Amino acid sequence: MGRQLWERLISERLLRYQLILGPRRVGKTTVMYQTVKHLLAYGIDANRLWWLRLDHPALMRQELGALVDGVCEVSNASEDAPVFLFLDELTYARDWDLWLKTFYDEKRPVRIVGTSSATSVIREQLQESGVGRWEEQYLGPYTLNEYLELEQRGFRPEVKKSLSETLAAAAVSNPVVKGIDVDRRRFLFTGGFPELLLASSKVDDEEETALLESQRTLRTDAIERAIYKDIPQAYGVDRPMLLERMLYVLAEQIGGVLSPTNICSELDEVSAATFEKYLSYLERSFVVFTLQNYSGSERSKQKRGRKLYFTDGAARNAALQRGLAPLSDPGEMGVLNENLAATHLHLAARQSGAQLYHWRHGKHEVDLVFAERDRLVAIEIASSKNHHSKGIRAFQERYGKAIDACYLVAPESTARPANGEMIGRLSLDLLVLTAGAYAEHHLRRRLAS
Repeated sequence: MGRQLWERLISERLLRYQLILGPRRVGKTTVMYQTVKHLLAYGIDANRLWWLRLDHPALMRQELGALVDGVCEVSNASEDAPVFLFLDELTYARDWDLWLKTFYDEKRPVRIVGTSSATSVIREQLQESGVGRWEEQYLGPYTLNEYLELEQRGFRPEVKKSLSETLAAAAVSNPVVKGIDVDRRRFLFTGGFPELLLASSKVDDEEETALLESQRTLRTDAIERAIYKDIPQAYGVDRPMLLERMLYVLAEQIGGVLSPTNICSELDEVSAATFEKYLSYLERSFVVFTLQNYSGSERSKQKRGRKLYFTDGAARNAALQRGLAPLSDPGEMGVLNENLAATHLHLAARQSGAQLYHWRHGKHEVDLVFAERDRLVAIEIASSKNHHSKGIRAFQERYGKAIDACYLVAPESTARPANGEMIGRLSLDLLVLTAGAYAEHHLRRRLAS
């Protein structure tokens, strides 16, 4: 993202402020550093580049308008020589959305990039403020592809017009990535967090120690700071300990259909309204995401029947303090593998404008349904290549004309493209790497547009 974002800031064709949203530790601040570097190389004077960390105690007490006015005055900002403002943790500033709207509408001589670990769409009027004034760029945890690039073993499947075509091409070529089992294991327990991945890859002789250290860091930074700092600051939560307890209950139900009634009961009769509110905060802060049950009709969409996944499975493992125990627990590894597939497909959907669902009808279910331009790709994640296909067959019978492809995915499965009603086969690694490449392709294309 840092390679292209700077070009949007200097463009005169369609000026928009840029908000980089995503979980903690995924590199949002690094993207801003990279953007500054590109602007300096382009020839922008350093006096026109300003960096404000808005979660700093001294700046949290100041009005954003006064801060920006001061920067513009000191820098002699003008329409021909605007100031480039980098606002780290933007949403810590009071009324930040109204100030950005004011700066834009009054044509202040500023170009703005902001970051936040909580989504900006907190209430309806924020959507109004943002229309035509700023763009939200989502930066998720690293994909497995990006991790391999860190290890200088990049793998990029050829991206086609749709995910269905891209998966079919990958199944035909069926590339082999040497050492992928070791890479995937490290990725599952370290998570897609660049700093932690780099640190763990440098201590092969003490891998278990490095992975456990990554878990401790994730628990502190990705979980506790989100629950006790980011969410209370952004949404005014006054019971963070309840939120933490709720997260642990959700972590135990990952990949399953949520039962709000049972969860509320387990949390000492928490009201349904509080459960929905707190769940929305966890989603908006990029800790978890939920998938609706695919129905084929927007009118019948409802909150019942949702499945939940963590934005990064390693953060879930850290929250529950499981350490490396899942390595010897096939059930736990199955959960982490399914979460890995779900996160990569969720990212691919988010960056390409598609939608990701699950499907359940009676006794039949399909883990993941990728809906792109009204065409469907059904994906069942299994622990063995001998897994039954009853769910996919039932899905085919119900939505056959709308389905482009169906795949059964297992860790050691031999690749075979889907063809008509024939169910295709993919290894877990091939699915994850292909979905990751699809997400990266669409992010680059959108930033370049």
